[in-house]
Amino acid sequence: MLRLFSLLVAAGLVLACLTSWLLDRYDTTWHPKRSLEVPEGEQSQRKSEPPFPGGELENILWFVQVSDIHISRFHDPKRVPDFERFCAHTIIEVIKPALVLVTGDLTDAKTENKVGSLQHEVEWQAYHNILKRSRVLEHTKWIDIRGNHDAFNIISLDSVNNYYRKYSATQKVGSFHYVHSTPFGNYSFICADATLSPGPKRPYNFFGILDQSQMDTLATFREESYNSNQTVWFGHYTTSTIISPFPGVRALMSSAVVYLCGHLHTLGGMMPVLHSRHPGGMLELELGDWMDNRRYRVLAFDHDLLSFSDVTFEDWPVVVITNPKDAQYLHPGVEPLGRIHSSTHIRMLVFSAAPITAVYVSVDGQTLGRTVSVGGPLYVLPWDPSLYTTGLHTIRVKVEDSAGRSKVREQHFTLQEDLTPSFGFLQSFILLTDHYILARIAFVAAVLLNVGALVAFRFKQVPSARGATQRRHGLFSQACISLQLVSKINIFYYTLLLFNLCTALGPWFIGEVIDGHTGACFVFGVFVDGHFLEGSLTYVVGVIQLVFFNMPLTCYLCWSLHQRCHGCSFRSHFCRPGCRWWTLVIHLAMLLLLIWQAYSCYFLLETYGSLAFFLSPVRTWALAMGLFLVYKAWRGSAPDFADNKNDTKL
Repeated sequence: MLRLFSLLVAAGLVLACLTSWLLDRYDTTWHPKRSLEVPEGEQSQRKSEPPFPGGELENILWFVQVSDIHISRFHDPKRVPDFERFCAHTIIEVIKPALVLVTGDLTDAKTENKVGSLQHEVEWQAYHNILKRSRVLEHTKWIDIRGNHDAFNIISLDSVNNYYRKYSATQKVGSFHYVHSTPFGNYSFICADATLSPGPKRPYNFFGILDQSQMDTLATFREESYNSNQTVWFGHYTTSTIISPFPGVRALMSSAVVYLCGHLHTLGGMMPVLHSRHPGGMLELELGDWMDNRRYRVLAFDHDLLSFSDVTFEDWPVVVITNPKDAQYLHPGVEPLGRIHSSTHIRMLVFSAAPITAVYVSVDGQTLGRTVSVGGPLYVLPWDPSLYTTGLHTIRVKVEDSAGRSKVREQHFTLQEDLTPSFGFLQSFILLTDHYILARIAFVAAVLLNVGALVAFRFKQVPSARGATQRRHGLFSQACISLQLVSKINIFYYTLLLFNLCTALGPWFIGEVIDGHTGACFVFGVFVDGHFLEGSLTYVVGVIQLVFFNMPLTCYLCWSLHQRCHGCSFRSHFCRPGCRWWTLVIHLAMLLLLIWQAYSCYFLLETYGSLAFFLSPVRTWALAMGLFLVYKAWRGSAPDFADNKNDTKL
């Protein structure tokens, strides 16, 4: 009893330490000690120096982000006309932004069955024609970059299949630095292009990679951006899906106010909002996709304070409250928050397809009045910020237009720099964790567990036949005996051992990783055309393979041999009293796993071709091996423990 109590106390302490570390690791509340190392006097002066937000249309820049358009020749025929209407009407006629950032996945690049991947020139032509017909390039700066879908199945940047260089507006391959000049200063926009080159077929370019040369280039851009009012980094991948050398891409972009990205598509609707704050204070804002959700983002720098609103296509009116700024998205390390204290007006950008008829403002439930338009989309209302110097407050804006539509937007604000609300744990975990590292750890642990159990029980002494029948076995004891059966029978032991070692070390398949170019896929990376692409999603796939096939197959064989050891055949063990339904469940579970493995073989055939299908030890060969071992377990001779021997007979 004392030993159990001690174990529970130790487990509780370990759990408490782990919880404390996790809460601190993903604490996204802004901390002054984590901010940029700027002299205190210089920082205070910069935060409070004029100009201050007032009642004029000045010192404000607004722009738009849209991501993951996925123009497809096979699916969702409304996607193209909707995007053309977005360019021609929403951008040109209503919002009129200074620039538009299109953060990757311009085209879908999938086959009709959504399994294979191929660059379709007609999709790129459709995208190009939208830009041409809408004449959006004549009205705004249009910056479009590549996503992982835009790099599917492309051997090199000079490939004739790299249609991005022919049909995009930017046509710049790799990272670049764009400086947007205004009468009130310069704003830097740094693109971090982590798309793979060469670009394999799906799914093994879900993670992006930045090598040391690319990191050095980005470091140069960062140095150049120090002379700008504010710096925005943008790219397709979230930082959690980018592999980069030490100190990492997050450290490189830490001097910026925000990193804008896409890629995760709201995780299938489970995470409609994916925002977080890096330890240094920089915001990371993932944008939901255009493909299914028709999402886009309106951002504004108002006196160098960043505000934004994530909205849905044709959901009017659109409101962006720029002063006072949303408390959750403050960045005291680089933003002049002192200007809010000295501001004279509440300010907001309001857009609608119909004329705006009224904009009402209230703070903490108290109506302040009706705003006035001071030109363009800017609406202002005088206020006294000294009334809100402490605590967290709520500003509420209601907008009405002539079409009878109305929109209410609420956000919290504070004038205390040490009062910044945190982001959710799950959001921060998704955006701030290097998931490829977790996948590597999980994969190694799963391999060691599976292989270690086989090897350990291989050299563990087998209980005598008398002891095996006379001892009262619990579930754990029966599991140990079952593992001994599998480990002691050579055909099962060596086959499973080699299979697991091949999963960990050997090639998973050899085939056309890119059309016309044969390569080999290992868990630690992909070799193709003399290039090596570091493993990332391969570890995730490896964990799934181990958890949903390798380990269940081992467990099923252990259970099957244990049944045979007790004199049961495949038919007779269904008739054991009280075990029929449980037995049926086990067989159905194994059947489903075999079907899943068969589907993975089909997926391999559709994505990488027939060569990969026939030269795949971890997919096709593994399915045949699994069927053979199951047959051998039930149709072979019943295993028998031999007294005082190290081998078990079959």
